[in-house]
Amino acid sequence: MGWFFQVSDAARPAGSLSGLSLALVLKVGLPMKAIVYHHYGSPDALQLEEIEKPNPADNDVLIKVAAASVNPLDWHLMRGTPYGMRIKVGLRSPKDTRLGMDVCGRVEAVGKNVTQFKPGDAVFGACHGAFAEYACAPESALVLKPGNVTWEQAASVAVAVLTAVQGLRDKGQIQPGQKILINGASGGVGTFAVPIAKHFGADVTGVCSTRNVELVRSLGADQVVDYTHEDFTKAGRRYDLFLDCIGNHPVFACRRVLNPQGIYVMIGAPSGRWIAPFDRVIQMLVMSRFVSQKLLFFVAQVNKQDLTLISELMASGKVTPVIDRHYSLQEVPEAIHYLEQGHARGKVVVTVNAAP
Repeated sequence: MGWFFQVSDAARPAGSLSGLSLALVLKVGLPMKAIVYHHYGSPDALQLEEIEKPNPADNDVLIKVAAASVNPLDWHLMRGTPYGMRIKVGLRSPKDTRLGMDVCGRVEAVGKNVTQFKPGDAVFGACHGAFAEYACAPESALVLKPGNVTWEQAASVAVAVLTAVQGLRDKGQIQPGQKILINGASGGVGTFAVPIAKHFGADVTGVCSTRNVELVRSLGADQVVDYTHEDFTKAGRRYDLFLDCIGNHPVFACRRVLNPQGIYVMIGAPSGRWIAPFDRVIQMLVMSRFVSQKLLFFVAQVNKQDLTLISELMASGKVTPVIDRHYSLQEVPEAIHYLEQGHARGKVVVTVNAAP
């Protein structure tokens, strides 16, 4: 079990747990409510159950969860698709029965090697099993929550903003003055990518539907393309970097909007039961050998440096999360079903403890 802290007998109120009984409680674990799934399937496979409260390992932090948010990875894991991913996550049933990565809450306890946080700290970041009353996260995957940011806002950022930052900066090699195209600018990643690209000094064009044009413009986009009226792949405009959050156009059409040395970064694409979107990735890898542009796909990595950058951008007001809908813990199946439809504006948030 993880190391918590000791309470001396002298400091213990009369009638409270003895040292032995306290140790037994910590060892056995108290119950908590969590969303779990024991087999792959639709959101109906998700159940709110009472399970054992986790104990933090030596380098982990136990969080009383205030809020979490939903990501496409959650419904991919829920359905076990594409099937190839089951080699890692479980062939017939999931190895890890809990979902949820984005988390925000208050530190409940820390492992013995943790030095940067203490019980009572408000933190946000990434973990496994965020759709629960309590969750454990590595110390390296958390930072302090800014005081002017709400629990729900902080809970919405980790995966989406890390994807936006690393896609633009690391893979896209964004530079001031460059022309950037963001397809899916009103979605979970896109609503962060637009202001972050502006933060890096780029000229930003966002692609979205009619109902989201004003939203994307309010995020700082210099130009907005309404895809219901215009196909940006046939408009004749060229960009230095194309961040594709949707992947709804053929790769050869996406190349058409790039300058000769432009970079295409795919972070989202339609998926299927078997290999999609990995077939698109293979196509990009093969095509890259014969063209001057760079065609890239990547999965964001959690690190404290980028989480700190995110915290600073939110604290300064340069990045403000866009939250579409709020759900309760027991409504996680509905939240994931809504995200699967592909029409969310910004992030979908799950409120667990309103005041942790």
